[in-house]
Amino acid sequence: MALTTQPLEQLIAHYGPHLQDTPPGGWQGRGEPDKLVKTHCCFCGVQCGIQLKVKDNTVIGFEPWEEFPVNRGMLCPKGVKRYLQGSHPDRLLTPLMRTDHGFREAAWPEALDHVEAQIRRIQTEYGPDAMAVLSGASLTNEKAYLMGKFARLALRTRNIDYNGRLCMVSAGAANRMAFGIDRGGQPWSEIPQAKCLILAGINVGECFPVLTDYIWRARDNGAKIIVIDPRMTPIARTADLLLPVRPGRDSALMNGLLHVCIARGWLDLTFIAEHTQGFEAVRDMVASYTPEHVASLTGVPASAIVQAAEWWGTAPTAMLLHARGIEHHIQGTENCLACINLVLATGKIGKPGCGYSTITGQGNGQGGREHGQRCNQLPSGRDIDNPEHRRIVAERWGVDEAVIPGSGYTSTEMREAIDRGEIRGLLCLCFNPLVSLPDAAYTKAALEKLDFLCVIDFFMSETARHADVVLPGSLHEEDEGTVTTAEGRVVRIRQAVTPPGLARQDWAIICDLARRFAPWEQFPYACVEDIFRELRRVSRGGLCDYYGITYEKIDRQHGVFWPCPEPNHEGTPYLFTDGTFYHPDGKAKFHAVDYRPPAEDIDAEYPVFLTTGRVVSQYLSGTQTRRIGPLVQQYPEPLLEIHPNLAAQLAVQTGDQVRVLSRRGTMTLACQVVRSIRPDTVFIPYHWPEERSANLLTIRALDPISKIPAFKVCAVRLEKVRV
Repeated sequence: MALTTQPLEQLIAHYGPHLQDTPPGGWQGRGEPDKLVKTHCCFCGVQCGIQLKVKDNTVIGFEPWEEFPVNRGMLCPKGVKRYLQGSHPDRLLTPLMRTDHGFREAAWPEALDHVEAQIRRIQTEYGPDAMAVLSGASLTNEKAYLMGKFARLALRTRNIDYNGRLCMVSAGAANRMAFGIDRGGQPWSEIPQAKCLILAGINVGECFPVLTDYIWRARDNGAKIIVIDPRMTPIARTADLLLPVRPGRDSALMNGLLHVCIARGWLDLTFIAEHTQGFEAVRDMVASYTPEHVASLTGVPASAIVQAAEWWGTAPTAMLLHARGIEHHIQGTENCLACINLVLATGKIGKPGCGYSTITGQGNGQGGREHGQRCNQLPSGRDIDNPEHRRIVAERWGVDEAVIPGSGYTSTEMREAIDRGEIRGLLCLCFNPLVSLPDAAYTKAALEKLDFLCVIDFFMSETARHADVVLPGSLHEEDEGTVTTAEGRVVRIRQAVTPPGLARQDWAIICDLARRFAPWEQFPYACVEDIFRELRRVSRGGLCDYYGITYEKIDRQHGVFWPCPEPNHEGTPYLFTDGTFYHPDGKAKFHAVDYRPPAEDIDAEYPVFLTTGRVVSQYLSGTQTRRIGPLVQQYPEPLLEIHPNLAAQLAVQTGDQVRVLSRRGTMTLACQVVRSIRPDTVFIPYHWPEERSANLLTIRALDPISKIPAFKVCAVRLEKVRV
């Protein structure tokens, strides 16, 4: 049956004013805290340490945690204000069930009985795979592990995936292909030692502000900083060189840099010969990528390409860091492989001050993809379709291997499966696909075709408003567990407060559901650490080996880098230091990557590139940050960044309303005229829902390997709104 959306005015009446800045009585004046709880920020993959101030079971503020070595007490605007969300009046406090007149409150037994009954009905009528599970990359490692086990052993469905599919799966795929392992090879502490930094598609100053300090320290030590981005982001304004690449042309640019390095002899031939395979094919392929040819493709001047290659190729130490800017493309995996080719060819890896890393956008973007909630992976990064990997996990779970389903649809493919009627029910934990996925109108239409939708979250997200059952879960500070930072450092999340009202910890909700479908002994956990102990045991000997990590060791060492195979092992902050990689032959692999145009290029009808991304005060779909008053005030609505040349063609000035049209949808928003963007490109941040959603415009095209969407490039046209 089609779902009806809960009217917003009913939600306001039940939960308080939408986006209300402060709760009744205000945030201040609560007195001295009862305790300080050392934990980590709930946002990006840097996972800054923070001390939460708690009084009367409420987080009332924070103190710097200067001993934690990554941020040393520093926090970004989101980290400073994160504590304000906990007492927001939109907080879900009780289970909700849909009626003909909206939602009504329900007791937990009634709500869980209904969820169980609907899952059983759907799977009886349509088969186990007709029920799907979506979860989040901000979940703890314990919950990520639990979700994979829940889907495969309790529901017996192959259709489980996570919103990390929108984050760094292209980088993960490239890392596995090139290095045999999906993890950065060095901690952030190496950044200041680099004499050249390439920052490709990474808006460090807004998305990962604390890492800006590391980059500035490298600059102070004499490093040349090169930024690749169609926008002059804050970090680009302090860089030595900006390569303003035309959206969708990143692999061509990287091939051009490698071409120059080969032509000028800036290679590490000994490293190539002893530690890699496949260089000859790459060398032959990039022979045609002359600076002049690459300039015609990318819009980057040939002289700038040569200069960047010289700085990189002649630097004694260098690091290449990237993020979603080169990953959110149909060529996302290829873009990352082209970056890796440059790093390998010049031997800038496995040495002090050298390396290659992806910075994860979500809080557990690294660990969230390691422990089994991906459609193609079992715990410890094991391949679900590899018979030996399946045998090991089945043995440690105490089940027959045949019980574990094979790989299923990615989260970006599930909408099509729902549209076709293959998936009839969906359980969604801390994932807001109505805002997060491209082509939002299509996503909404797909959700309305579901027979049953259950959402577990702590706020009434836009997706939850379409649900049949909404279960109140836990905020970051209301739960225990671990997350893995973008460095590969496993850190502790400590519970500061208990969930309010009838809200419960996510893991406890999932365990209650699981025990309705599977024997108790498969889900016997009495606490979160029980889950972690099992995760460690199951991961032993796997690629992502956590066996030697304990909560006590994490506390003692301020985090432990995996792999950590034994209890007496201190962890592995550095990979590849002896030139050995994680393929069977110990060698890294080059991959010849020829440039492919984007799925949708500009033309006469849609002559402007649209790219999307984040702003410093907001986070992902905005479910959390749009409820933190000071962050809302900092950037309350999405704006259209537009270059003065393009603005002049439309006869618009800052503040004027502009209609943006793509082949999928239309939105109208105020423009902001800036010189910090290419004249052929506009930018819209993606943190808002409904008519303010940038994903009304974006395209559903996917990378064929990673299945990541092409958020960073599609074609639009612009119209001035006449008042």
